[in-house]
Amino acid sequence: MQLTDDRLIRAEIDIVWQAILDPEVLKACIPGCESMTGSPESGYEAVVAQKIGPVSARFTGLVTLSDLRPGEGLTLSGEGKGGAAGFAKGSAQVSFAAQGDATRLTYTVDAHVGGKIAQLGSRLIDSFAKKLADQFFERFQAAVEVPEDAPEAAPAGGEGSGATEGDGAAPPAKKGWFRRLVRG
Repeated sequence: MQLTDDRLIRAEIDIVWQAILDPEVLKACIPGCESMTGSPESGYEAVVAQKIGPVSARFTGLVTLSDLRPGEGLTLSGEGKGGAAGFAKGSAQVSFAAQGDATRLTYTVDAHVGGKIAQLGSRLIDSFAKKLADQFFERFQAAVEVPEDAPEAAPAGGEGSGATEGDGAAPPAKKGWFRRLVRG
C-alpha cells in the first residue's frame, strides 16, 4: 500500500527538522506508542499497541531514520512483530520545502503487513494504514506549529505531550508544544 500527501506547517524548516529528529516528538506522534528508546543514529526500539479490525496486537520493533538531508528530508522506517497477529513494516519518505514562514511537508508512505493481520483484506489494511499515517502527521503538525490565535509564549503544558502513560489514546498535547520548548 502506498500513500502520498502533504501538509503546510506554520513553522520554519529548522524547527520542523529538529522536531522530526526528537524521540519525544516521535513517541507522541506514533499512534499507540507505549515506549520508545534509542537515538536518531542507532534507531529507536518501540512498543506500539494497535487494533486492526478484530485483531489486537502489541508490536515490538525498530524505528530508524535514514537518508538524512538536514532541512530537506529523510526516510522514517519501522518494522514490528506482533506475535501471532503477524508483522507490520513500512517507511515514509519525508521532504521539506520552505513556503514563506511555513514549511511544506510532503510524504510518501509504503506499508506492508503479514500473518493474521494480512488475512483481514486489503481494503481494511489500506484504510488502517492511511489512518495511521494521517494521525502521525496530524500529531506532528500539532506539536510543531503554533495556532494562529495563540500567543507565542503560551505555556507548553509541562514536559512531553501531556498524554498519560500507557493510555494509547491520542495525546491531548497543546499545539506547538515542541516549538515552544525549543524557543524557550
